[in-house]
Amino acid sequence: MSTGGVTERLPRLLSLVPYLLARPGVYVSEVAADFGVTERQLRRDLELLWMCGLPGYGPGDLVDLSFAGDTVTVTEDAGMRRPLRLTTAEATALLVALRTLGEQPGVVDTGSVRRATAKIERAVGDAGLSGVAVDLSREEETTSAAVRHALEGGRALRIVYYTAGRDAVSQRVVDPMRLLIVEGRGYLEAWCRRAEGVRLFRLDRVEDVTVLDEPAEPPPDAEPSDVSGGAFRARPDHPAAVLLLEPDALWVSEYYPVEEAEEVDGGRLRVVLRYADPAWLVRLVLGLGGGARVLDPPELATAVAERAREALALDGTES
Repeated sequence: MSTGGVTERLPRLLSLVPYLLARPGVYVSEVAADFGVTERQLRRDLELLWMCGLPGYGPGDLVDLSFAGDTVTVTEDAGMRRPLRLTTAEATALLVALRTLGEQPGVVDTGSVRRATAKIERAVGDAGLSGVAVDLSREEETTSAAVRHALEGGRALRIVYYTAGRDAVSQRVVDPMRLLIVEGRGYLEAWCRRAEGVRLFRLDRVEDVTVLDEPAEPPPDAEPSDVSGGAFRARPDHPAAVLLLEPDALWVSEYYPVEEAEEVDGGRLRVVLRYADPAWLVRLVLGLGGGARVLDPPELATAVAERAREALALDGTES
C-alpha cells in the first residue's frame, strides 16, 4: 500500500500531532521509523499539517511546527491533542486477530501478543465487546475453531469454499498446515488434494467445514507459502492490465497491489495491475460502475463491454 494513499495517510496525519506533542524535539528519522515511512514521506506529511487546523485559518487556528536541525516540535496543535481511538468494532476486530495469533504455534513471542490483548481489553473497558464480537464474524470464528481442532488432532478437512476470482463455490478435501493472519485477514494454509498443491483459503470465504476422521498428510515437499508481500503475489506470467481510475475509484490502487501508478489530468490515475483470472478483473471493472476503464489489453476491454451489454439486455434497458 502506498504510504501516500488517503486511507493510510489520513490516520497517520491525525496521529502525528499528539505523537509529536509527547516528544518535543524528536528526530525526524525517529518519527519516520516509528510510523513506518521514509523521511521524505514524513516531511511531506509535516508540510501538509501546516495547512490543517480550524476554520478561521489565522494565528492559533492552524497546526504550527518548529524545526531545529533534524528535529521537529509542535508549537501549535490546533486542538489535535488527543490520539486516535479505536471504535468498538475496530477494537473487536483487532482482538479477534490477536487471539487467533496468540493461539498459533510458531509465534515468536506469544507472551507479548497476550499482553497486548489484555491491554486492549482493559482500554475498551465497558464498551460491550462481548456483544460485538459475536456479530463480527460468527461463521469465521466457527471455521477458525474447526481448523484449530484439525491442526491439533492432525486431521484432514472437507471445506465448501467460495473462490472470488471465478465467482464459484467448490468442495475440497484439504490437509491443514497452519493458520495465518495476513494483512488483517485469517487464512488456512493447506495442501489441496484437488489442486495437488499448497493453497491459501480465506476463512471468511469458507462456507462450511467438517473435520474428517482421516489423518492430514500433506506431502513432505509441501512448502509453506511466502506471505511476506501479502496473500496474493503477482507472478511474471500473470497478464497485466492498464486501468484508468476515476477519482471515486482511486481506492483500487490502495486495496490491490499495483505495479505502476501515474497521475493524469482530472485527478485520475493510470495503474498497471496484474491478475490471475480475466473474469475476476472484468467483474472488478464492472463493479466500479464507470469508475474504471480498461486501456489495455484490448480483449479485456472487449470482454467488459460485452458483459455490460449482456447485463443491460437482461435488465431490459438496452436501447
